[in-house]
Amino acid sequence: MPELPEVETVRLGLVPVLEGRKLVRVEARRPDLRIAFPPRFAERLTGRRVEKLTRRAKYILAELDDGEILLMHLGMSGRFFVDHERTNSIGGGAHDHVLFETDRGARVIYSDHRRFGLMTLIAPDALAGHKLLKGLGPEPLSADFSAAYLSDELKGKKTPIKAALLDQRVVAGLGNIYVCEALYRAHISPKRLARSLKREQIARLVTSARTVLEDAIRAGGSTLRDYRRADGELGYFQHRFRVYDREGQACLTRGCRGHVKRIVQSGRSTFYCPVCQR
Repeated sequence: MPELPEVETVRLGLVPVLEGRKLVRVEARRPDLRIAFPPRFAERLTGRRVEKLTRRAKYILAELDDGEILLMHLGMSGRFFVDHERTNSIGGGAHDHVLFETDRGARVIYSDHRRFGLMTLIAPDALAGHKLLKGLGPEPLSADFSAAYLSDELKGKKTPIKAALLDQRVVAGLGNIYVCEALYRAHISPKRLARSLKREQIARLVTSARTVLEDAIRAGGSTLRDYRRADGELGYFQHRFRVYDREGQACLTRGCRGHVKRIVQSGRSTFYCPVCQR
């Protein structure tokens, strides 16, 4: 599933195409994705202007000029394609489920062969309490995600730190790949109990999480299976992984003679160096 950097990269790719533009034509070519589209979905979007595109965790939110908010999630295999040239071969595939056409003539096509993504419309006063967003922790790139905040959240937690960071109630949007990378950069074992971390380790971890996310966004995200950017290009951060998917390879920390190990935690692969991550 695309993680925060991939979703943010897609959002950045859609901003120049959709933000400030009127949707002159919207087509929903089936009644649902993972969940059913709301009543009159395409009709309610047609003629609306996208005032702003934002992101919350792994959701993209389009704020519309009538106050409603279009909430979108890529799921496992969802992709947005931007077609500036109105190419006939783009947008007519069996898995091209939603089409947006703007007043500038650009088309944005949402394709999803597994249909695990979703789109819905939410009233602005219902956004904070919506079941998909309610209870999410702070954004990891925001000032709210601080060492002081994370220290308070980890107090008394008997779960491994890896599991604590994947808990969306603790921090929103962090996924398996980037938690592995952040823990490696902070030299913290994913097996450490969350409550055992000292304040200086937590401060390192907050900094590492921010840095790895920012690096990944600059690289356009990580392409492992289905993910592509809105312009159709691949992300490249997978070529900069220091630990994820490097089982058996030499640790990249200078002076460390360890090798990357893979274990399974809560059904997810964890990659780490048992020598320099303590």
